[in-house]
Amino acid sequence: MTSKFRSLGAGAKKWWQTEGRSFLVLMVVLFSIRSSLADWNDVPSGSMRPNLVEGDRIFVNKVAYDLKVPFTTLRMASWGNPQTGDIVVFYSPFDGIRLVKRVIGLPGDVVELRNNHLWLNGQPVEYQESSVDPLQSLGLRDLPVANFATERLPGRTHLMSTLPNVSGARRDFGPYQVPAGYYFMMGDNRDNSFDSRFYGPVPRSQIVGRAETVVFSVNRDHYYMPRAHRFLKSLAE
Repeated sequence: MTSKFRSLGAGAKKWWQTEGRSFLVLMVVLFSIRSSLADWNDVPSGSMRPNLVEGDRIFVNKVAYDLKVPFTTLRMASWGNPQTGDIVVFYSPFDGIRLVKRVIGLPGDVVELRNNHLWLNGQPVEYQESSVDPLQSLGLRDLPVANFATERLPGRTHLMSTLPNVSGARRDFGPYQVPAGYYFMMGDNRDNSFDSRFYGPVPRSQIVGRAETVVFSVNRDHYYMPRAHRFLKSLAE
């Protein structure tokens, strides 16, 4: 028995000397890349409908704005800042959980919501109602009745939705001026999003990166069947 343990120990030592160290270095490099350069994020809720839905897995570009020290939020270099309309991943000021929302207000902007109509810096944002339900082909259970419209933010136009039958939604807000170094986030599903209207603006340091692509998507309510038409869907559209 002793000789058997010695043989196993010698084998483990040999594996460590020949392959183990290289494997460890590879793991450190891969996790460092994920921490500092690129990552993915699952979409757990419907707060970003219709542009993101439950079951989407999105690619997060962590060097869209800056380069951070691996495994931290400390910036080593910075070459840009989030822009109005960007979809970003960040750590919530409320509980520290990673969230995905859209940038609505930049530092210094005045954000106001009047009966679900957005105003920026005293000017109303333009909307164009859409009669087409962009979610009808997704097979989601208990899909609530929603109204859809195109929202024309400065430099970005995107679809958004409202749920007129939902009670308790925060359809009026502000006016509120975003402090320096902070960003105001909102979900595209305005009546079903826990966002900066509730927990305040997000510090620049807590923004992880920009969400750019739906890598793939599965229908959790239908045996995790793939939604092939959402694979590699750009979020810059």
